[in-house]
Amino acid sequence: MQIRKVLNSSVVLVRDDVGEESILLGKGIGYGRKAGETIERQSSDRVFIPLSNPDAQPMSELFSSIGPEYLELTQDIVADAEQTLNVQLSPHIYLMLTDHLHFAVERQQKGIVVTNRVFWEIKHFYRIEYAIGQRGLGRIKQKLGVELPDEEAGNIAFHLVNARMDANAGYDAMRAAQLIGEITNIVTYSMNCTVSGESIHYTRFISHLQYFAERFFSGKLMDSEDDFLFQQMQQSYPAAMACAEKIRTFILRKYGVFLPNEETAYLALHIARLTAYNEE
Repeated sequence: MQIRKVLNSSVVLVRDDVGEESILLGKGIGYGRKAGETIERQSSDRVFIPLSNPDAQPMSELFSSIGPEYLELTQDIVADAEQTLNVQLSPHIYLMLTDHLHFAVERQQKGIVVTNRVFWEIKHFYRIEYAIGQRGLGRIKQKLGVELPDEEAGNIAFHLVNARMDANAGYDAMRAAQLIGEITNIVTYSMNCTVSGESIHYTRFISHLQYFAERFFSGKLMDSEDDFLFQQMQQSYPAAMACAEKIRTFILRKYGVFLPNEETAYLALHIARLTAYNEE
């Protein structure tokens, strides 16, 4: 590939042998390089963003205006996340997280405090992503000498969760965390459930709610015409069903969405499972 423009030491604009242009991201790939030079395409630590991608123009503008260290931090955090979570994140994160890190450092240096209203939910309901965010804060301190507040680990986690989902599905990790917190509160008070947050049973319950939130915000709720499970849960677990019905009523009032019987039955099933272990 031929370099058309060096945006910074980690970002270059390239053109391949058929004339297609892309933004190429990689640590140090632009260092000492000049337009017209050739560069290898194949490398596991390089990311290509075609200019046809909607992110390409804002990426070009962002990476031309900030230091390469912010993209390098993003690349380190993404590599950590993809290895830890065993997933491939959306390339969109290179724009969103890099921009966020730059702004977060700028705010910190100016003493501007911005509160993350769902920090507690992100921290407790997306623990693996939050731990990756904490490691990211360590990298920022080491590389830039700036110590960001713990809430920024939650913000990094938020970007990681969003990058795991379909970017076109309307998923929003902050809204999802808020919904999970609302449902958890209803279960806690309705079922008098005080299961430890470290319990495997609680972890399984939260995992179900994460998948539920993903389906809910992407408009892919389960809706079978077969009501067998729903009827069975009504007969066998009336208390759990009553709690699930409270959740259905709450969601209808707040979000304007009526949960299908199948989703309500599965909520009741996981509520029953959680409370059964709580009573042991």
